Amino acid sequence: MSMSGYTESQPFSRTSAKEEDAGPRAVGSAQSHRLRTGGLIDRKAPLRFTFDGQAMTGYAGDTLASALIANGVKLVARSFKYHRPRGIMTAGSEEPSALVEMRSAARREPNTRATTQELYLGLVASSQNRWPSLRRDFMAINSLLSPIFVAGFYYKTFMWPAKFWETLYEPLIRRAAGLGKSAGQPDPDHYDKVWAHCDVLVVGSGAAGLSAALAAGRTGARVILVEEDTRLGGRLLSDRDEIDGMLAGEWLRETSAELEAMGNVRIMTRTALFGVYDGGTYAALERVNDHVPVPGPHQVRQRLWRIVAKRSVVAAGALERPIVFPGNDRPGVMMASAVRTYVNRFAAMPGRQIALFTNNDDGWRTAVAIQDAGGSVAAVVDPRGQIPAAYQAMAKASGLRMLSGVVSDINGGVDGVRGIVVIGNDGRSQRISADCLAVSGGWNPNVGLSCFHRGRPVWREDIAAFVPGDCPAGMTMAGAAKGEFSLGECLRDGHAAGAAAAADCGFHKNAGTPAQAGDETYAISPLWQVKGKGKAFVDFQHDVTASDVTLAQREGYESVEHLKRYTTLGMATDQGKTSNINGLAIMAAASGRSIPETGTTIYRPPYAPVAIGAFAGHNRDENFHAWRLAPSHHWAAARGAVFVDVGLWKRAQWYPQPGEKDWLQSVSREVMAVRNGVGFCDVSTLGKVDVRGADAGVFLDRVYINAFSSLAIGKARYGLMLREDGIVMDDGTTSRLAEDHYFLTTTTAKAGAVMQHLEFCRQVLWPELDVQLSSATDQWAQFSIAGPKTRDLLQALCDPAEDLSNEGFPFMGAREVKLRGGVTARLFRISFSGEMAFEISVPARYGNAMAGNLMIAGKPFGVTPYGTEALSVMRIEKGHVAGPELNGTTTADDLGLGKMMSRKKDFIGRIMAGREALTAPDRQVVVGIKPIDVQRRLRSGAHVIPKEELPGPDTDEGYVTSVCFSPTHNQWLGLGLVKRGRERYGEVVRIHDPLRNEDYEAEICSPVFYDPEGVRQRG
Repeated sequence: MSMSGYTESQPFSRTSAKEEDAGPRAVGSAQSHRLRTGGLIDRKAPLRFTFDGQAMTGYAGDTLASALIANGVKLVARSFKYHRPRGIMTAGSEEPSALVEMRSAARREPNTRATTQELYLGLVASSQNRWPSLRRDFMAINSLLSPIFVAGFYYKTFMWPAKFWETLYEPLIRRAAGLGKSAGQPDPDHYDKVWAHCDVLVVGSGAAGLSAALAAGRTGARVILVEEDTRLGGRLLSDRDEIDGMLAGEWLRETSAELEAMGNVRIMTRTALFGVYDGGTYAALERVNDHVPVPGPHQVRQRLWRIVAKRSVVAAGALERPIVFPGNDRPGVMMASAVRTYVNRFAAMPGRQIALFTNNDDGWRTAVAIQDAGGSVAAVVDPRGQIPAAYQAMAKASGLRMLSGVVSDINGGVDGVRGIVVIGNDGRSQRISADCLAVSGGWNPNVGLSCFHRGRPVWREDIAAFVPGDCPAGMTMAGAAKGEFSLGECLRDGHAAGAAAAADCGFHKNAGTPAQAGDETYAISPLWQVKGKGKAFVDFQHDVTASDVTLAQREGYESVEHLKRYTTLGMATDQGKTSNINGLAIMAAASGRSIPETGTTIYRPPYAPVAIGAFAGHNRDENFHAWRLAPSHHWAAARGAVFVDVGLWKRAQWYPQPGEKDWLQSVSREVMAVRNGVGFCDVSTLGKVDVRGADAGVFLDRVYINAFSSLAIGKARYGLMLREDGIVMDDGTTSRLAEDHYFLTTTTAKAGAVMQHLEFCRQVLWPELDVQLSSATDQWAQFSIAGPKTRDLLQALCDPAEDLSNEGFPFMGAREVKLRGGVTARLFRISFSGEMAFEISVPARYGNAMAGNLMIAGKPFGVTPYGTEALSVMRIEKGHVAGPELNGTTTADDLGLGKMMSRKKDFIGRIMAGREALTAPDRQVVVGIKPIDVQRRLRSGAHVIPKEELPGPDTDEGYVTSVCFSPTHNQWLGLGLVKRGRERYGEVVRIHDPLRNEDYEAEICSPVFYDPEGVRQRG
């Protein structure tokens, strides 16, 4: 990506002796620790921001952490358990301490790493996990209680008295636990999910990553280069090196320009790869608009990428590790490489007197960087017996103070480091004034991504670190992530890995030659812990100390997996990036084993925290799943319909009118309009299956309990199908349109399952039958027209030649008709409401127009559109079963449909339906239920109990399945499943609803409340 707009870093000029006495030269009083020159920041673009309400200034190109350092801020956070003061420790995504709360209101986001948050104009950040303020945190009293809060304290305390757990202990613990506060409001931002495919995926854009991408790109392979930082370069942005005889910054510009010019290379900055999955699939999170206050219109905040790559080169670099010693968590104690980054990349000097504690050669580079930038190095403490001659000479030439020994303690508190205590290799102790301590305990190759398929890293003694072992198929590690720490080796290794990955994908063009750089030495003498008085922290985010690790060993938790869970080592949001190896080393020493014998824990994604919103993408709220809109949806929406989600469908629930106070009033009006006149409802969501073929009738005979091969052409029949275990699967009507042509409908909820079941029967059970199935749900718009004036409306809609009389179109008739205007429709005389009713089907493209025409044709008859609630009321009044009764436990007989089961043919579920338990006389069967008090509201889910019995599992005899307020009867009615229900019509029972604390009496009755003789529906 383009790096224009930032000023390339210039060599830092040395200040005068007078300036050295005053510390790093400030740009202005607002940025007391900003260097006068240098850095990859745009000094022409100042940015105002606030931290804990205090206004400050930084520059474009800063992170929040670098801007805070430039403003002289050291205290930025409080620790999780002990509430100890914490500062900025690193400069990347491994940061364990500097977690802040970003933004406010609905966009408030806790636990944001200050080290990765880009600075932007108007940024608002605040510290967290403190009260009442960061500087004076009342909960810091926990430090005094530290003897209680040792490893596993929650297993050992709060045990007595037992009754205090729920009333006192647990509420207090929950109130104290956690880091930060979530917004508590719906997230107003949007997130996206995208697929990408490539030949070679390169992870990381340091020297090795850029070399790999360049080599693979030159061959013509499709390359994706992902980098979690805002710009390419990795450590090249922070170190002063030469590549191909030019400054690293110049080489970086040229390489980036070449990659950008390649049409086969996609560069993705602000993108962190966090997961490695099967089949060459990788997951990455792109922070699209985390660097602005509010994303622009129609823009997402973050994007989740699922990348499928034939080969991958992981050049994720290495992470510097701390050294464990008392006071190592004080504000101002930082990683040496982080200090180098803030000085060289951000032109911010973390201290005026900086001490260095290192056990390896790389740490000395930080001393050089500080001095080159005009900073003051108080001393370099190196525990190795022999310091390399080159560094001794450098120190002598620059007057640098060298000490052979270790840092054993920190003088300081809330305001940070004031000095360090050094114990020399000769045993003598001395204090050195310093306001910042740069620590380097060595480097750990970033092996996490290589271990997500349960690969185990391998220990390398020469670098005192784990390196990748067996990698996932198609993955190659390169550069520092592989344990190659010299710049020259990183360039060569990355180039070789990129060229090989491209060749594996079939691209053999010339990949060029790798860039050249020096092979600086990296020597280390492992130092894991300096023992002494005071707390020495291993895991900075979870406040795990060295004594916690040794306590776990003494109590038998020597397994690394047990250690992790007993102490919570490595279980924080940083996943132990700076702590795990030190913890393993301390455990190894305590248990008398080597580090490789102690082993590592299992690595699992995500590598870095990922917002749940990114996983969800657009699938939230109204977009939680895909929508299916009925053909008349837009017409219904224009009339103010209230919609309800029914599976994927949005169905009109009711149509409120002006002056109606609630939904019940609207639904009651719709019901009475149908009962007294005419109304229509869109029922297009019912599943529809076209069944054709010479054996269509035989096929349907086998899947339904009743016969369809004998159904006359032009007639419809209600059918019931069972599962193989004899339980009802679904119901619906089937019409015979021709000798070899049937048209069946299913319930809306089971449409997909029934189609799948029918296809299984056709393809697997009876492949010899001549039958074809086609899903026609989306092909037809279907409307139910019901009420005593239905025929009048249809005569106004249909061609006058169509005979719609009882004789010409009897009950359960089905045929094609011509509409006025010439459109052919299908008409079925089917009733779900108990009224005379027809269902009319037209091609789906006419659905919206049909709804409008029904209103026009029906206007003289007072036509009323009605929704699913009114439909449900009328089906309950009529005693028709639906989803609540077809609940996966009921049989045909339970539903009162046992007589439909044919004795003349076989069908799916016939044998199993005859099992003793499914034919027992005391089964729960469908009945009607009406409260004795006609004013009482009946609720579904309430239990049916014998009148004189107490509610309980032994007296529970069923429950209410469906309820409605019946405007026809002016009271609440319901259907239920009750033991021996059909034998108990007229019996008064007790309705018990423990959720709503209701208890009242009701009568068991016939489920058919309306027109039991069926006179009205037959017209």
